[in-house]
Amino acid sequence: MSPQDARPAPLAATEITCDVLVIGGGPAGCWAALEAVGTQAKVVLVDKGYCGSSGATASAGTQIWYVPPDPAERETAMASREAMGGYLSDRAWMVPVLDKTFESVNRLADWGYPFPRNEEGEQQRISVQGPEYMRLLRRRVKNAGVTILDHHPAMHLLTDDGAVVGASGLRRQAGGQWTVRAGAVVLAAGGCAFMSKALGCDVLTGDGYLMGAEAGAELSGMEFSSAYAISPAFASITKTALYRFAQFYRKDESVIEGAGSARGRSIIARMLLCEPVYARLDLAETEEVRAILRRAQPNFFVPFDRRGIDPFTEFFEVKLRLEGTVRGTGGLRLTGLDCATTVTGLYAAGDNATREPICGGFTGGGSHNAAWAIASGAFAGASAAAFARDNTGAANKPPVAPLPVVNQPRTLDPQAIIKAVQDEVFPLDINYFRTHAGLSASLKRLDDLWEGIATATADGATALQLRQAQAMVATARFMYRAALARTETRGMHRRDDYPRQDPAQHHRLVLRGLEAIVVRQEPVRPAGYAEAAE
Repeated sequence: MSPQDARPAPLAATEITCDVLVIGGGPAGCWAALEAVGTQAKVVLVDKGYCGSSGATASAGTQIWYVPPDPAERETAMASREAMGGYLSDRAWMVPVLDKTFESVNRLADWGYPFPRNEEGEQQRISVQGPEYMRLLRRRVKNAGVTILDHHPAMHLLTDDGAVVGASGLRRQAGGQWTVRAGAVVLAAGGCAFMSKALGCDVLTGDGYLMGAEAGAELSGMEFSSAYAISPAFASITKTALYRFAQFYRKDESVIEGAGSARGRSIIARMLLCEPVYARLDLAETEEVRAILRRAQPNFFVPFDRRGIDPFTEFFEVKLRLEGTVRGTGGLRLTGLDCATTVTGLYAAGDNATREPICGGFTGGGSHNAAWAIASGAFAGASAAAFARDNTGAANKPPVAPLPVVNQPRTLDPQAIIKAVQDEVFPLDINYFRTHAGLSASLKRLDDLWEGIATATADGATALQLRQAQAMVATARFMYRAALARTETRGMHRRDDYPRQDPAQHHRLVLRGLEAIVVRQEPVRPAGYAEAAE
């Protein structure tokens, strides 16, 4: 018998008991873990991929909504997005998020993050480079004593008498399954980009929405999910800030008027319904400006350089690539600044949680979303740790999974399901320019698709693929159910058949359920709306 043969076989399952389980290893998950472990809680973090390198943030640079505590600057920062978001934001949330973001980014500087400096030598703390940022966060999380389980996708939440007491999932590398019993769980698994190949987003398939909904959690803002990013037709990079230096063209090289304006995305979308669109970064006229852009967003230029294309002087075809709820604002509804969901023991952070409190109905882009990941992660981690401390017996109760396991009479192809849902959410004439007819027909097909897969199960590698497919179908149904209920245009939600904002619909839409999705209205009256609304 060789030494290798003498090694013990790996255990078929991993079982751990802890105070706080964090699902997701992006910024929100890392900040949640750091805040929880800082209270002396025992914390486990599980990630579908590798914590620190998977997800949207790890792949590129991002701005941060970092505003010093100057009253005038804070007022400007909060007021700047209220109209764009349809007056659905809430300053009672904005202020604490700004405070926590300012505090946490300063901690990053203390930890040695290499923020660039201006000509006066002052650090500019309004942006981070994703790879360096996430490497630093992983190191801090690991050194703080958090148990990190990479390549451990969560599949189901575990419940006891309606409360969430842990989760279970798959071990992608070792094989078998894992179970973590916890006093509280933080969902920070990201949003859903429907595997559109947007950079870093293929792991973001709406898993947290599905797990939360199965446990009984509510969602809010899911109609604000039609976020599309400009991308080269041949690449996945979706960092759109550089297109401020672009002009857009038809195939005959004539300029598309207005495509570079504030309404430019809609103009480009209309054009793409009938013909290809091209771009060139010809507004970056000097070598100095071009060098600055390359330093600011080096990843943007990689696919061009590989193909020998100079985007400053040559035309290249562009498309609009769906980013869905990753750049939208919807997610699990929170009951307060503790980032608790409507289910006992379950908290949500980052893109898993609705960002309506700070963004309203319009995307926060990288800036607001990055701040939200930091602040909501910290809030959720601290609150989950406090809850677990006050409910010390919760992690030791025998849990049950809310999703029943049944025999499926036919073999399902996860890739076919994914293609079917993509056919409903990718088309601009369904998801970007929304109408009752288009949404209703699409939702009918999605409901039929859900009925055929809702209780399906699979083994091995297919199990994760099927679960992701189920999560994407569920997310699309949440999106379109809410979109049908909002018969107006507000924020990023565009209804071609209702092109104006309706003051009577100044409310949030809250969803609950999976088989039958119920929509209710939640009133919101942030300061300043009465004076500014039409």
